[in-house]
Amino acid sequence: MGSASVTDAARQSLGPVGAYLPIPLTSTPPIDLQREAAGRLERAGYRTAWTNETVGGKDPLVQLALLLPATERITFGTGIANIWARAPQTAHGAAAMLAQAYPGRLVLGLGAGYPQQAAAVGREFGSPLAAMRDYLERMTAPTMTAAPEASYPRIVAANGPKMIALAGELADGVLPAGMPPAFTAQVKAALGSDKLLVVAMSVIMDTADRETAREQARNAVATSLRRSWYAATIARLGYSDQQIAAVSDELVNAIVAHGDPDSIAATVGAHRAAGADHVILLPSATATDDLITGVSQLEHLAPAVLQAAEP
Repeated sequence: MGSASVTDAARQSLGPVGAYLPIPLTSTPPIDLQREAAGRLERAGYRTAWTNETVGGKDPLVQLALLLPATERITFGTGIANIWARAPQTAHGAAAMLAQAYPGRLVLGLGAGYPQQAAAVGREFGSPLAAMRDYLERMTAPTMTAAPEASYPRIVAANGPKMIALAGELADGVLPAGMPPAFTAQVKAALGSDKLLVVAMSVIMDTADRETAREQARNAVATSLRRSWYAATIARLGYSDQQIAAVSDELVNAIVAHGDPDSIAATVGAHRAAGADHVILLPSATATDDLITGVSQLEHLAPAVLQAAEP
């Protein structure tokens, strides 16, 4: 299947909106609870569920091998499979086997992550751009046992222009995270329509107290803005020094979806209008403290966000 066909098929299987399984990065719930969570997201109407990875403790490809047969039709994506955790040919072989067993239900998201993740497996982080290029090029290198001949889309986690360009060159699309709709529009213009644009949208899901949700959202944005590259990216989108310094309401509203379900749905709609093929709800850390609580919140949001995401 050609690259354009892979992209078109992925758009159909992903649907316009999906959700991360709200699993904490510091522990892994029992697989039975994960199966229950995935089934509930499927029944709520989400077309795709996404899984995370640090390095070690939980392999997202093994995780998907256990979740795919426990569900009927939902697509799963790795968001992301860390390139330091496994050899590129191993990642390709595992993804191809899953794609052969469950056609159209897998998207392989890859990312370079952070220096400590490379260090955890005795690797030198070096240039993440060079590491990602090498990884993508080596995935389909010959091996003693050939991988199954099954196609699946590969997308690259990227917020920087060089990594986004690399994704456009060697992969089927890109997955930026934690950015406003203006950034989505910028990436869409750079990638064009032949590549997948999957956007991870930060969301405060506990809507019982709107003021608390707003404060949590502001704190999250303020933390991101303390990273110089992030603040520079936001400034290039047209936000003023004053808006950035004050962590303005306009900035908070654009970066972290929060409030009632309709408010969160409006931000989903803004990313879709800016060119996102698929928007992932990325729960805040507080929502991942308990898997089933997080899933309940995603179920509560589903009617509004699914309607807003439709063309």
